[in-house]
Amino acid sequence: MIQDIEPSRLDNAFRPGIPEEKDFVLLFDVDGRILVRTGDGKIRFTTGKEVPADGTVYLFSVDGDRYFCALTPAGTALPGFEFRTVRELRDAGSGKELFAAFTAYHLWRWYAENRRCGRCGGENRCHSAERALQCSICGHVVYPRINPAVIVGVIKGDSLLITRYRKGYAHNALVAGFTEIGETLEQTVHREVMEETGVRVHNIRYYKSQPWGMAQDLLVGFYCGADEESVIRMDPNELKYAEWVRREDIVLQPNNLSLTNEMMRMFKEGKKV
Repeated sequence: MIQDIEPSRLDNAFRPGIPEEKDFVLLFDVDGRILVRTGDGKIRFTTGKEVPADGTVYLFSVDGDRYFCALTPAGTALPGFEFRTVRELRDAGSGKELFAAFTAYHLWRWYAENRRCGRCGGENRCHSAERALQCSICGHVVYPRINPAVIVGVIKGDSLLITRYRKGYAHNALVAGFTEIGETLEQTVHREVMEETGVRVHNIRYYKSQPWGMAQDLLVGFYCGADEESVIRMDPNELKYAEWVRREDIVLQPNNLSLTNEMMRMFKEGKKV
């Protein structure tokens, strides 16, 4: 999956500072596209040698390489670089650079969407001691947003409930959705499967989790069984496909980045789920 970058290691401790020439300084435009150079399945970011240090914030490090982000949106591309969406990068690279791009995008969105205080409207400024923003007027502090969401592998006999979204990602997927206020993750599983497919489930069991910076998510994977009498009644506003697919007929996604794909592959290969 995208976070599996071993033997590399993400260090997300907050260590404020000023970027040096060798440090990566990531530029995003107003639409959230990141300035990169791609080729041969690799992603290269801009550095402190190419980007001014003013107006940047420390993000994290990977294997000791420090990553910063420019808080002011970039207007034009540098020679040899181009603006790409993280969705486009998903098909253009892999490894620690792609994970860094997803994680940086998660933080960039939080900074970009919290320039003003939600309490009084004052200007938010970077906190000096922790990963937080603090209002310059009332002192209100906000922290990075993480959205919990479930990925659900619904099993019926030797088949898995495979879906495809109405919009966006075009490949096979599983039932998925965000946790609502007051819900447990297990209640989210029940509700999302029922809302999207009309299927009732039981025997919910946790599989694995995954950070997914593209949507500021923490994805939590579950397998469960479908009640025998359940019949698929697909919500056409959410999905364009929802069917029981036998394990040998499951078509996987074109890469191994997502928790969804791993869960489909585990079932397809007959692994214990």
